[in-house]
Amino acid sequence: MDFDYDHHLAALQRTVHTHEGPEDDPPEIDTGAMYEITLSLAYTAPVAELWDSITNPARLACWFMPISGVLQIGGHYQLEGNAGGIITFCRPHDIIRLSWEFAGNFSLVNLTFASQGSAAACLTLTHNLLPDDDHWKEFGPGATGVGWELSFLGLAFHLGNPDGPKLDEDAFAASPAGKDFIVGSSDSWAQAAIANGADPTTAQAAANRTTDFYTGEQPDSA
Repeated sequence: MDFDYDHHLAALQRTVHTHEGPEDDPPEIDTGAMYEITLSLAYTAPVAELWDSITNPARLACWFMPISGVLQIGGHYQLEGNAGGIITFCRPHDIIRLSWEFAGNFSLVNLTFASQGSAAACLTLTHNLLPDDDHWKEFGPGATGVGWELSFLGLAFHLGNPDGPKLDEDAFAASPAGKDFIVGSSDSWAQAAIANGADPTTAQAAANRTTDFYTGEQPDSA
């Protein structure tokens, strides 16, 4: 499958904000300041197709990962070998809100869907994280942002060829195209952090560590 990775990277919209957590946070993350990363991309697919690719468990497993649980408002979901949480709100073809629990950390994820005509729709993902998250301290927004971008890429592959193979993220990250993609993603999240007030040197160092992590490269010892 021919794919224009540079165009895909350029089309992604990324923002980083620091804000007060919503009053209706789940009790386990009822706190003050939170980091918020937002990733948005328009797909060449109608909103109903985009919605089905994310909410249909059989399709979700084709590009993301298998999911189990009670997949309705108030139900607990579990992604195989990854995060779990509670689905707190859902309005078809519009919005999904859920808590996100992984490796002992709690956060919030919102997905919003916006039709852009009969053949296009925009997906916006917002992930709110606690300011004492250790991954954030070491990797900045790229700790979460690059991972979501790889998922957005997998979704693009799936929508382009629903019967095609799932993106192998490990093999992709080890390839020249994958390494270039991850560098571009990491550096873009550094720029988003800088726009939010982060120190440029600190933000770029975090981006470099993010790149090393996702590509399996060893950081320079100097």
